[in-house]
Amino acid sequence: MQFSRRQALALGLGAAAMAALPMGAQAATTDELIQAFTGGAPMADSGVTITAPEIAENGNTVPIEVSAPGAVSIMVLATGNPVPPVATFNFGPLAAAQTAATRIRLAQTQDLVAVAKMADGSFARTQATVKVTIGGCGG
Repeated sequence: MQFSRRQALALGLGAAAMAALPMGAQAATTDELIQAFTGGAPMADSGVTITAPEIAENGNTVPIEVSAPGAVSIMVLATGNPVPPVATFNFGPLAAAQTAATRIRLAQTQDLVAVAKMADGSFARTQATVKVTIGGCGG
């Protein structure tokens, strides 16, 4: 099959346009992300703590701290953000403590969820509500 120059140019422009357009995929829900992290394993309601302000005056910079003694990994999700995954912290065998602190952006008042994978393969979960007075993700 032979293409004329116009056909080749149109085909190339069409391919470039398709590559430049965003895909129609939707963001995964919080439950789907937790399911992928845990593999469907049951979770305990103790063993993980989230330290976050009850009221954040500015959603652009909300300080949080998560800790789970004996954890090898902690995933933090913000359920009301456009993209729920905030961070995943991995701890090696030489980690002095399984604690991490950071600042995050919150779009609105919402729940923070932390799921920890423990060294024995079990999982633990906790959540905390943060009230945001000024939105950080475009709100």
